[in-house]
Amino acid sequence: MTTIHGEVAAGFEPVREAFAANFSQHGDIGAAVCVYHHGRPVVDLWGGVADAETGRPWTRDTLQLVYSATKGATATAAHMLAERGALDLDAPVATYWPEFAANGKADIPVRWLLSHRAGLIALDQPIPLDEALAWHPMTAALAAQCPLWTPGTAHGYHGRTWGWLVGEVIRRVSGRTPGHFFAEEIAAPLGLDFFIGLPTRERHRVSRMSYQRPAVDLTTVPAESVPEEVRELVAAWRDPNSFSNRAFAVTDPAEIDFDSPEVQAAELPSSNGIGTAHALARMYAALIGEVDGVRLLAPETLAAATKEQASGKDQVMLIPSRFSTGYMLSTETNPMTDRSSFGHTGRGGSLGFADPRQGIAFSYAMNNVIGGADDMRAHTLVEAVRRSLT
Repeated sequence: MTTIHGEVAAGFEPVREAFAANFSQHGDIGAAVCVYHHGRPVVDLWGGVADAETGRPWTRDTLQLVYSATKGATATAAHMLAERGALDLDAPVATYWPEFAANGKADIPVRWLLSHRAGLIALDQPIPLDEALAWHPMTAALAAQCPLWTPGTAHGYHGRTWGWLVGEVIRRVSGRTPGHFFAEEIAAPLGLDFFIGLPTRERHRVSRMSYQRPAVDLTTVPAESVPEEVRELVAAWRDPNSFSNRAFAVTDPAEIDFDSPEVQAAELPSSNGIGTAHALARMYAALIGEVDGVRLLAPETLAAATKEQASGKDQVMLIPSRFSTGYMLSTETNPMTDRSSFGHTGRGGSLGFADPRQGIAFSYAMNNVIGGADDMRAHTLVEAVRRSLT
């Protein structure tokens, strides 16, 4: 039985129970969960092993890659610039990034980048990985790219490109890379153990990823045997030219080793944030209220930042999704504690979000990537938080 470490405030014991069950019943190897309520931590738990190969234990200061949950941190940086008047979200991207105007993109507003409506999910010619990690070759390619649908007419998850698109706007406006802006303006004031671009000195604390293969690989079974409700999605997975595949194949090679020192050290503001669950929950707590004297966004800025901008069928994920200007919003397939909640999921189960109505900030980080409809780990934790509030 996995030993669970950490603290839980009275009333939030169901979260500890659900967290323990994730190890005994749902496949967790190493993980952490943190919940803030009205600006103070009420759950801060961790357990398991940080490296399944060596048995290195998960400790309070273990850092974990959270994949696309990073997008919530990057979106926060953009909204801080907007609140300061340095960035107009409704201005054309080309106002700040002139090269972006190429190929019919002169009128795309910044807001459409953040809300996945720009049609720039992929590149006609993927970029060598080492060049993508160097930043400028990728942003140059995106500036030259023609949208894959008429911008503003649909939305589709810009799984990889979003980070370079939004990150380059942050860089042009602030004069700092998105990772440096986050470190100086968000992490430092709040004391967050979270990085977009990992310093070499911190690498020894990072957990190693594990990847669990699905019990049944639907892409290998006869098409007629695929359940009808997922046939469209499985067909897209089988088609290398589908948006569902192209959105995650913008580098050559398409598969990225997120355990590698080079990838962890680079700034990938869509997908390589590395930190503790406590740090991510604390950031969300400081978005909806004051945490130790720090609040990241004024209430009126937050209300505008979390207003729905896109909803309905996603052109990439092929399921219903909802986005505000940069944050994911709660849906039936991505439930948070309240319909007003906002945040972001990450590949394989990680999740960070805030619930302004109930004063909740939540984060779950883990090293066993499961994914798919069978992965209920984050869901059971969120449900346990919901029960704790009743």
